[in-house]
This record gives sequence, C-alpha cells and structure tokens, in this order.
Amino acid sequence: MADETHLQPIIVKRINKVAAGHHGGAWKVAYADFVTAMMAFFLLLWLVNVTTDEQKSGLADYFAPTSLSLSRSGAGGVLAGRTFAPDGARIGEGAPPQVIAEIGPPPVGAQVRQPMDEEIADLVAEREQADFDATEASLNAALAANPDIAALRDNVLVDITPAGLRIQLVDKEGGSIFAAGGATMPARTRALLNEITKVIAALPNDLSISGHTDPEPFGAGDGYTNWELSSDRANASRRVITTSGFPEDRVREVVGKADSEPLTPEDPFLPENRRISLVLLRNSPVLPPDMR
Repeated sequence: MADETHLQPIIVKRINKVAAGHHGGAWKVAYADFVTAMMAFFLLLWLVNVTTDEQKSGLADYFAPTSLSLSRSGAGGVLAGRTFAPDGARIGEGAPPQVIAEIGPPPVGAQVRQPMDEEIADLVAEREQADFDATEASLNAALAANPDIAALRDNVLVDITPAGLRIQLVDKEGGSIFAAGGATMPARTRALLNEITKVIAALPNDLSISGHTDPEPFGAGDGYTNWELSSDRANASRRVITTSGFPEDRVREVVGKADSEPLTPEDPFLPENRRISLVLLRNSPVLPPDMR
C-alpha cells in the first residue's frame, strides 16, 4: 500500500457567475444609432438655418408623398443647381426649368416652384426669334417658287428688327409696287401680298402696316399730299392682306408716314424709299441676346 503522504492534493476551483456581467457588442450598435440620429438632427438644424423660404418649399414638396416634384434630378432639382454658399457654383440663370405633368390637382396647401418672370420672358423671346427665323426662310422659299411674282423678288426686303419681323415691299427702277401717283395696286402686287399673307398668317403675332413715300412733292393743290398717299397705300395693302386670310383683329395699326422715315437717309429720293412696310410685332418685351 502506497504511502499516503505522497498523494497529490486535489484542488477544486469554483467560479460564481454574476447576473450583471458582460453583454457583448450590442451597446456599440445602439451608440452608433444614437450618433447617427444626432448628426441627422444637427444637419436638419443647419439646413433650416441656411435655406430660403423658396428652397424650404421645394424640399417639402420633394419629400411629400402626395405631390410631384418639378424636376427629377440634376441641376433642375430641389435647389435648382445652386449651392448654399454665396460664392459656390451656380447654374446659368437662363437655363429652362424641367417640368413634368401633374396627375390630378395638387394637394391643398402644396407649393410648387414657379419659373421666374425673367426666365419665362427669355423662353418666349427665344421661341419667337426661332419662329421669325423659320418664317423668313419659308417666305424666301415661297417667293422663289412662285413664277407669277418672280419679277418682284428683288422688291421684297426681309429682316428681323427689335420691333419684330419686317417685310418691306419697295419700288425699284422699272418695277413699282403701286401705280405712279396713286394707291391703285397692280395685279402682280396683289399676288405678291397674297403669297406673303399665306406665310405670316401662321404666326400668332399682330401686324403693323405703314406706307412710305419719297420727299418729291405730290398733289395738285387740292390738299392731297404724300401723307394722304402713304396712308391710302397702307390701307389698300391692309384690305388685300385681310381678304387673303390674315385675321382683321390682329392688324394692330395702319399708318401713313410720308417721307418721315426714309429707307436710305443718305439719298431719300431713291425709289426704295417708296415702300410698304409690314412688321410682325414681337409678343415678348425681352429681346434675345443677339438683338440686345
């Protein structure tokens, strides 16, 4: 039997578990959520402080589930491509807004961004200028294609002025628009005005008609002067134009100007100063950039 004094002692270690011990990493997730929420809260306070009322309305409209935004994305978005800082990057003020159709009426109290008056005026002016350019090209093509008025092609001057699209029927050596000394209109001039009317009637613009003469004294002492002659010629042109299809209510004015506005001031006696001027008046008060 072995000696009991050489036996190894047996040690028993007991660990008591405490209920409030380590919980793992769940607290880190909760803390991260808290920090994120605080960051979003302070970002919201900053946005409220630096945005304008118009931008706040745009933000509210963008996030409202029952309304439609004026723009889907990009520079036409909620802030329209502008930064909050005054020296930040900005889009051009003339950029046209992107608009999408609404389905049904907007919700009560909903606010949507409306284009600025200047933006609308610029868009109207650009569209009107494009219409004038297209009309000028169509008119030149129509005159060239009609053999009945080919002889009067050089009597027609077309240009675009600050007042609008101007079409002038001028006298030339050997080719007059009216009979000498009167307001009687030859058949070929009627055909020319009829062809012009077909083109200009397609535009919505009002029309101004003015008659012009040279300074050569006119009349046989009965009080009939160049003022009466230019007025009668302008009115004769109005009658032909309206009977050819141009709406009467869009004729803004019919005036006789005698020799007060010569086409060639350096030589007012040239035949070109005897003319009829037709101007399709601009609807927009703002001129396109190349006309300013």
